[in-house]
Amino acid sequence: MWKKSLLLLPVLALFVGCAGVGSNLSAQRQTRNPENLYQVEVEFDSRQQSLRWESVKAYVIVGKESYEMRKIHLMNNRWEAMVPIPANVNTIAYHYKFDYLYNDFGGPKPGSASTRTYALEIVDQP
Repeated sequence: MWKKSLLLLPVLALFVGCAGVGSNLSAQRQTRNPENLYQVEVEFDSRQQSLRWESVKAYVIVGKESYEMRKIHLMNNRWEAMVPIPANVNTIAYHYKFDYLYNDFGGPKPGSASTRTYALEIVDQP
């Protein structure tokens, strides 16, 4: 029985950590500005060899709102977005979501990955 389990280990190893990891590159505190728009930036890393990098789309999720992120020029794994935050709000919780395609038997398949939740604090100028 355990010998059969050993045969599955290489298959399981293919799936562990395949999706990828997003690293938040944004400041945790930003100064309030008159436009009420705040920049967030993320880096997506994956060891999944079958991932189609050209298909990756990144989103920042704030509450129930989703904002598509823009790929940073000359970077193949970084995205940025300007997030609107009302003037009466001092802190938001957000996370990133990545949708992508990966090569599989029978053709490309959709996949996705999400990051943990982060907090952004908006502070008034002194």
